[in-house]
Amino acid sequence: MPLFSIFAASNIAIYMKLKKLIPQLASAIINAGFDTNIKEVQSLSIPKIKSGADIFAICPEKEGKTTAIIMGVIQQLKEPFEEAPRAIIITSTKEKAFELEEQFISLSKGTKLRSFIAFDQGIIQYQKDEIYDGLDVLICTPKRLMELVNINGVPMTKVKMLIVDNAETVITNSNHAIIYRIADGLKNPQILFFANKWHKSFDTVEERIMKAPYIFNIEPK
Repeated sequence: MPLFSIFAASNIAIYMKLKKLIPQLASAIINAGFDTNIKEVQSLSIPKIKSGADIFAICPEKEGKTTAIIMGVIQQLKEPFEEAPRAIIITSTKEKAFELEEQFISLSKGTKLRSFIAFDQGIIQYQKDEIYDGLDVLICTPKRLMELVNINGVPMTKVKMLIVDNAETVITNSNHAIIYRIADGLKNPQILFFANKWHKSFDTVEERIMKAPYIFNIEPK
């Protein structure tokens, strides 16, 4: 039986807004009990992520940014491929990294995509070894990512997506250096910034490393 044939008509209408999610992801959303009232940031950003565009998605806390990131990455990567990571998600704290991975594990079950978290307090050699064992998505804090890059701890040959979560926080305190370093070393990456508010540094980000990004600025409800 086709996946969508078991959905109520209202649910079909909701998922059509996301423009043809891969079946494994659509099924995982239902099975995990996620809210089927699609948030505005998700309905706007996911089709553009699917198209390969760069984006800035600005919207308040608790409005679905984390889920939009995870859904967008799963939609793009679809299934495991070789050993080197294809997406790097940079976020502000260890706690936020674990929140992202929890959602990733929940929504990627049908795809068998592999993820790993690298954070400041972890043992760096262990993290490097785990990364080289093979994964699709690396979720990390900016300081630890810089440290790993400095010891050749992250193979970059296959990375095609660079995502910054809580970007208005990550871009401060010299963290912009690792973002620019990663972006400058990649061939035609897709770059996605998700933030609670616009930061003045985003103008420089747009000019330096993005390609005609879409900007979604969602107002508080």
